Amino acid sequence: MKISISQLSKLISQNFQHYWKLVIASLISLILAVTLNPFVVSAFDLSDLFRVLPSAIQIIQLSSIGDNDEIALGKQIDAQVQQEVRISRDPAANALVNRLGQFLVPKSDRPNIPYTFRVVDDNNLNAFATMGGFVYINTGTIAASDNVAQLASVIGHEMGHIAGRHSLEQMKQMAIAQGIATIAGVADDRLVGIGVDLALRLPNSREAEFDADRRGLINITRAGFAARAMPAFMQKLASASNGGNAPAFLSTHPATGDRINALNEAIQANNLNTSGGLNDTEYQRIWRSRFR
Repeated sequence: MKISISQLSKLISQNFQHYWKLVIASLISLILAVTLNPFVVSAFDLSDLFRVLPSAIQIIQLSSIGDNDEIALGKQIDAQVQQEVRISRDPAANALVNRLGQFLVPKSDRPNIPYTFRVVDDNNLNAFATMGGFVYINTGTIAASDNVAQLASVIGHEMGHIAGRHSLEQMKQMAIAQGIATIAGVADDRLVGIGVDLALRLPNSREAEFDADRRGLINITRAGFAARAMPAFMQKLASASNGGNAPAFLSTHPATGDRINALNEAIQANNLNTSGGLNDTEYQRIWRSRFR
């Protein structure tokens, strides 16, 4: 197979638009090395080059994915997630979570994408998020919170994962590990499957959890909620763990005590003395026994 450098450049630019500039430099270097070394030429077949090219494009796609593509991928993941969990039909619970979530959006690190907040009908204490702005809060988390500030801290933490693009980074690593190379685009069904697993079954990294805590703390304090509500809710998780009733997802998270210490240090170092959302009596009257 014979092809010139200019022909190769034109082919790549026509098919991969935004990504060809990143790939062509590597291809030129490789081809020059081949053509200048007669010993390599005899063993080299350009078909090998085109066999590995899609893998390089895959890595660049996931690393450079824009907001619109991320949102589109998130919508497909969300549709699949809704098939695997039971979405609550409680209008008051949905209104509560959506109201708090949308109140936090303008104060988040990433306010320029649409967010969707869903309540999962599950008494277990849990929450999760997926890329593109989708946040899910269990009814058990609503009931376990002492006040709206604590519930806001959970929502803020999950929004922190979205702002940090943590799922995208994990997806990139898993796609490479699984050898997913020849995809039609970011809407590939295999990527959707990875996204669902990341949302429902696979843990975030230790670094991602601490980053989401940090982003969530900043988010809720910008919105006026009590900063101390976040470590207070974490303490409830620690108490559940010590009593042998820890939520399943805690087994894959960093030590709760370490997260509490990091949050308290951040609150003290930045003099975060906000106090909104601590109306315990009213919140507990409405929600404490609603889902138990």
